[in-house]
Formats: sequence, C-alpha cells, structure tokens
Amino acid sequence: MRKVLVTFVLALTTAAWSQGSSPSQQPAQQPAAQQPAGQQSAAGNQQANTPTSQKVIKDPAEYNAYMAALNTTDPAAKGAAMEAFVAQYPNSIVKVDALQQAMGAYQQAQNQPKVEEQARKILQIEPNDVRALAILTYLTRVKAQSQNNPATLAEACGYAQKGSAALPSWQKPEGVEEADYEKQKPQMQSIFEETSGLCALNNKDYAGALTHYENALKNDPNNMEDTYQIGFSMLSANPQDIKGFWYIAKAINLANAQKNANAATAINNWGKGMYKRYHGTEDGWDQIVAAAATQNAIPADFAIAPKPTDCDIAADAAAKNDVSTLSVADWEFILAQRDCAPKGKEAADKVWDAIQAKQKDAKGNEVKIKMPQVKVISATTDSVDAALTEDNQGKNQADVHLVLEKPVTKPPAPGSMIDIVGVFTNYTPKPFMFTMEKGELPGAKPTAKTPAKKGVAKKKTTKKS
Repeated sequence: MRKVLVTFVLALTTAAWSQGSSPSQQPAQQPAAQQPAGQQSAAGNQQANTPTSQKVIKDPAEYNAYMAALNTTDPAAKGAAMEAFVAQYPNSIVKVDALQQAMGAYQQAQNQPKVEEQARKILQIEPNDVRALAILTYLTRVKAQSQNNPATLAEACGYAQKGSAALPSWQKPEGVEEADYEKQKPQMQSIFEETSGLCALNNKDYAGALTHYENALKNDPNNMEDTYQIGFSMLSANPQDIKGFWYIAKAINLANAQKNANAATAINNWGKGMYKRYHGTEDGWDQIVAAAATQNAIPADFAIAPKPTDCDIAADAAAKNDVSTLSVADWEFILAQRDCAPKGKEAADKVWDAIQAKQKDAKGNEVKIKMPQVKVISATTDSVDAALTEDNQGKNQADVHLVLEKPVTKPPAPGSMIDIVGVFTNYTPKPFMFTMEKGELPGAKPTAKTPAKKGVAKKKTTKKS
C-alpha cells in the first residue's frame, strides 16, 4: 500500500555518520609511534586514560588509512574507501566501525544494494546489531512484497524477531545525540512491528497482526498503512471486530491528506465492500468516513447495525403480514427458520397454524389442498417427491413428499408437471420438506383391485355298486 522511500529507513543510522568523524567512530588517539619524539610519553598517558569503550589503532599505517577514509567527503567515495580499509585490514579493531561508516555513506549516496551488503557483513560479526537488523528488516520486507516471495518474507520475519528482541537493550552509541537516539528507537520499533504484523497476516494470525500494528501505530498515530492494517486485521478476524470499520475510514482520510488518491480509492473500495457484507447495504458508509476525518479516536458510541438475518426477516414477515396469503415459497422460508431462535419458532408456528386452518371447512372438518403444477422429481406407485416452488423446480429439488392414499398403476414420470392433492401433516426445516398424506393424483388411474380367484368345483363321483 505505502511506498516508503528507502531514505526514510536509511536515515535511522545516517545521523551518526553524516558529520564525518565523531567521537564514537574516530579512534581515540593517534598511535604514539606517529607522535614527535618529545610527545610520545604524553600520548602514552592519554591512551592509558582512554575510556574502555573507545578503540585504539596501534598500527600507524592502519590508523592513517582509516582516517583518510573517514574524512572522505563524497558519500560514494567514502563508502568505497571504508570497504577498501576493511579488505586491507580484515582483523582491525575498528572493522565493525568501518562497515557501519560504509553503510552510512552508502545510505547518503542512496546505493541500496551496497547498504544491504554492508548490513549483512555487520550481522556476520555482530548478529544483534540493531541498526543493521532494522535496515535488513525493511529492505527484505519491501523486496518480499514487490516479488511476492514467501522465502524473502520469512527472512524479513527473522530479522524483525531478532531486532525486536535486541532493541530494549540497545544502548545509545557514543557520538549520537540523545534526541536522535530517542527518535531512532521508536522508528526502528515500528519497522520491526510492521514487519512482524505482515508476517502474522501472511499466516492469517489476525490477533497477532493486530497487536503488532497497534504497537507500531503508537509511534506514529497518523501512519496510514498501520491504521489500515489494524482495520484489516479486525475485520478479517472471526468473529469480526466492527471497530475495524472506523480504522478503515480513518485510513481513507489519512491517504487523502497525503494526496495518495490510489490508496484512498483502494482502501475505500475494500472497506465499503466489507461494510455492505456486514450491514446489508452501503447506507451510512460515507457518513462514517466523513466523521472519521475529524476524530482522533473511536467514539465511545461507535456502532453499526448488522444486516438482518434470515431469522430476523422471517420473524418480521410473519409479524407484518397475513401469513395465510403468503406464497408457498414464503411459507417454506419462514418454516425453515423454526429452530433459529424463539422468534423464529413463533413465526413458524404462526404459518403452520395458518396452513392447518386452510385444511378445515366451516364445520371444522378436514379438507384436502390442491397444489397445481408441481414438478415430479421421483415417484413410485405409493408416493411422489415433487418441487412446489419455482426455485426448487429450477434446481430439481423436492420440497414435498406426497404419500398416496391409494397406489397408482403408473407413477408419473420425473420432470413432468402434475397437480397433487393432499393434507399437509408435517415438515422438516432443514433441508426443507413438506409431508402430505392422503394424497391423490387427479387423472391418474389407481391400481385395479385384483379379483379373488374362484375355486374349481369338484365333480361328484358316484360309486358304482
């Protein structure tokens, strides 16, 4: 979503190196061997009093080579000079310092491949170097996203995990101002948290992603991408957290404030689609987006009504209509919600009572109901499974089982349209099926009764005398 300039991340370490030599990177003292003879003793005393955190190069040639590279003003040339120094003095006490100087110089020169190369070299020596971890976390994450490469993303996740673990114990480097140090820490934390959040999303761990992005947002409350990812995590979780709609609305406004029209459109389209799925319509979405523009936090009364469930619709239909006049399809829909909730059962009972009433005459005697033009799905001489509604006829799906009062000689053919007559005696909600008994098929010939066989009369035999 957000295309962060590499210089944003690279600036995390540039500040310490941008001024050329600094107390923490410049060797503490030129070797005594290079001092005039009369000053060697004083130099020796100065070295003896040097803080243990400072590093002393004892070889004059090595010292001069380092200082020459350190004082190079052109960033690209300085990076190359520091690399040459490391190649010439691979065991130097300031090897890591030189690599960091090279990394910082290449940052200023905006040479991303070289920055990454130096960071990897630093981690080979100091695996928990926070600044190198931050740079590699960001660069490999961007590379993974642009290439859609899971292996590269897994690498970024590893750097982020190490960086998060190392950051709390990271001490202010000498030569870095306290203000810069305090600024760098949350910036690097955001890089680690955002990458860990992306890794969690990749694994569909929405709760974990939410935690990481919330931690990142604390460092930059107006970060559009972090705001969006919080909303995405909330709305992708099961169950959904509807506060995610507010974060999506806020992200749209942040994108507009940054004049990032493409991002604003993409976020809005996704958010509106999720809102319609939850709410049932798009009504109210634009108002939520407009309100979020002036809100810095979710309102305490933030709420969105979910779309009506089938149970809600059935209960509402039964409450607002004369159910005896509803279509068979409506009957089936309401009856199918019988077990959804007490209101569903109440609606279903109301419909069933209306159906039973239709099967009584004025004197309360049972009468049969005729259902015209049903589609035969299957049939035997004793029963017919048929589709009553147009929808079920299109699906070739039976929704009534008719038990014939009298067997028929020839069952109706599957796919034929016939009239049936019978009494509704039962139903099952899911899958829905009416049961009709005492069934008849107008026009069908009942099976003829088999006549009883007559016995053969025995001839009387006369006994001859």
